[in-house]
Amino acid sequence: MESTRFREPWNKGKLVGQKPPLKPKDIWAIRIHLQNAHQVRDLAMFNLAIDSKLRDCDLVNLRVRDVTHGNQILPRSMVMQRKTQRPVQFELTEPTRTAVAAWIAKANLKSEQYLFPSRVTRSPHVSTRQYARIVHQWIAAAGLDTSAYGTHTMRRTKATLIYKRTKNLRAVQLLLGHAKLESTVRYLGIEVDDALEISEQTEI
Repeated sequence: MESTRFREPWNKGKLVGQKPPLKPKDIWAIRIHLQNAHQVRDLAMFNLAIDSKLRDCDLVNLRVRDVTHGNQILPRSMVMQRKTQRPVQFELTEPTRTAVAAWIAKANLKSEQYLFPSRVTRSPHVSTRQYARIVHQWIAAAGLDTSAYGTHTMRRTKATLIYKRTKNLRAVQLLLGHAKLESTVRYLGIEVDDALEISEQTEI
């Protein structure tokens, strides 16, 4: 037990709590950076991460067949979530379909292959750790603090925007694949935000 007495807490000097979502201007900053740098894989991965709202483990496990039918990129897809073993559906917008098609063509990927194969031989696809490093590169490219954002930023971004525009919690719950509405409320951190917003609009 002696060795643990002087161990620093894991969160010392780190920001703890929910990772904030990206703002629309940040999304475009990253997209433009990836386009200008001709990073075909990363552009496909970034767009798909935003659209799909998938957890990192589900995103890196996507196969080409999950988002394609023949030579076409699907406008919608459904995958089984690893964490909950529940299916979740997601949309692929036009920019995402274009980016994914370009990546599949460039990498010459076949239907049964992983969509984002690893460049490390011992791993068949990009690992969650690799993905976290890639996300930090995107965040840095947008001029944001890399310690404040992470892979959950990708999952939360579109869900948060949808909620802010529609206030439809049930829709966001379905899109995130949450079993309980309470999970979605906690995940978005909306109760406090909404309470403050109501308070701000109430003049005495």
